[in-house]
Amino acid sequence: MRIGLKIAMVLALTLAILIPLSLVRGVIAERQSYRAQAVADIERAYAGPQVLAGPVLTVPYSEMVEVEEADRAGSPVKVRRRVHRQWTYFPARLDVAGKLAPTTRRLGIHEVRLYVWDGDVRGSFDIALPPAPDGAERTLGEPWLAWSIADVRGIRGTPRAVVDGRELELREGQGAREGSGVHVRLPAPSDGTRLRIESRLRLELGGAESLAVVPVGKRNRVALASSWPHPGFKGLSPWRSEVSARGFEAEWRLASVATDVQRQMLAGHAPMPITASRSPRVEVASRGGVDALGVVLADPVDAYTQADRATKYGLLFVLLTFVGFFMFEVIRALRIHPIQYALVGLALAVFFLLLVSLSEHLRFGVAYLIASAACVGLIGFYVSAVLHSALRGAGFAAMLALLYAALYGLLVSEDNALALGSGLLFVVLAAIMIVTRRLDWYRAGAQFGTRAG
Repeated sequence: MRIGLKIAMVLALTLAILIPLSLVRGVIAERQSYRAQAVADIERAYAGPQVLAGPVLTVPYSEMVEVEEADRAGSPVKVRRRVHRQWTYFPARLDVAGKLAPTTRRLGIHEVRLYVWDGDVRGSFDIALPPAPDGAERTLGEPWLAWSIADVRGIRGTPRAVVDGRELELREGQGAREGSGVHVRLPAPSDGTRLRIESRLRLELGGAESLAVVPVGKRNRVALASSWPHPGFKGLSPWRSEVSARGFEAEWRLASVATDVQRQMLAGHAPMPITASRSPRVEVASRGGVDALGVVLADPVDAYTQADRATKYGLLFVLLTFVGFFMFEVIRALRIHPIQYALVGLALAVFFLLLVSLSEHLRFGVAYLIASAACVGLIGFYVSAVLHSALRGAGFAAMLALLYAALYGLLVSEDNALALGSGLLFVVLAAIMIVTRRLDWYRAGAQFGTRAG
């Protein structure tokens, strides 16, 4: 067997290992779908991710207007009709504050992060209603203040709405607007008057995994706090935030000119929940939602995501291991059968399956340590016989352990993964070049072909 043919065989085996690696990735995707189903089942029984928007003031009115219509002969004539319209106003100042009390709920082996938010929403309005045009005969209806809530099943107890110092009855829905939430009715104002309204909504709101607030005001302040130590802030970055082992505090301050919220809501777009993987601005572009900001009670280590990222480096692992085998063949004049290559490659693929199964029950770091120790021990024991030396087997196992340690570094340092990965490849290439710098490849190829023959 010529050395070129051996290299081709190693490359073919490396590519063949993609089959079990793809099967492992399929298992990861399946387990992720099971967890998503568990999350959906719990949300159906509790409440989903919450989005709060409001208060928004709607003032209905009707007036007589002159319109042009066609008579029976088709000639245009002017007639007077009564039309019904409404004005929509947003608060001059919005102040949202509250603390999230986190908890977890299990379904099988899956955990879902839930919370109850003790919320205080204050909105102030200062509006000059436009006077009616001459001859319009305008009639103002009863305005309403509405708060949009993504999942009203999460409302705990009895929320309280206070407007201008008086507690008003909360009603379901958003008045004449579509969508879930609550609203209160206000007395009909006089035409051409100025409305000055101070509103406050107190409520306990349960939800799952994330809480978002839509900054509908001209000036907005949102302050959120919780004992959860791993928050993921979404939307615009907080103006101020403190995160520690005891929890987090975050505060946003922004003006309406920094967002497109009011135009989006007037266009009829609905607020959308925020997630750990996508920002609200991405969702707005792809799903027609409204800009929001808030927090995700993020899992510090998503086992399935980490395992999936690890499998993406699986081919590199197998290739580097096979290169190590090939170096022993060339430098130490050893003969290694293709089946031995394949068995070691399969052991490397099984590592990722072990990692997924263990991480469902243990912390990811512990699962990674157990799975890598098991595979390094098995391959080291096997390679000792393949290389005819316990010392060589131990050295090969040590090299493999370094590769696993490097992979773990890549997984936990997502922001630096490219730099670490390229640095690892450079170090491996440099090691191979240094070890083989005095090797006569023509002579080694001839000896290799003689041994094969």
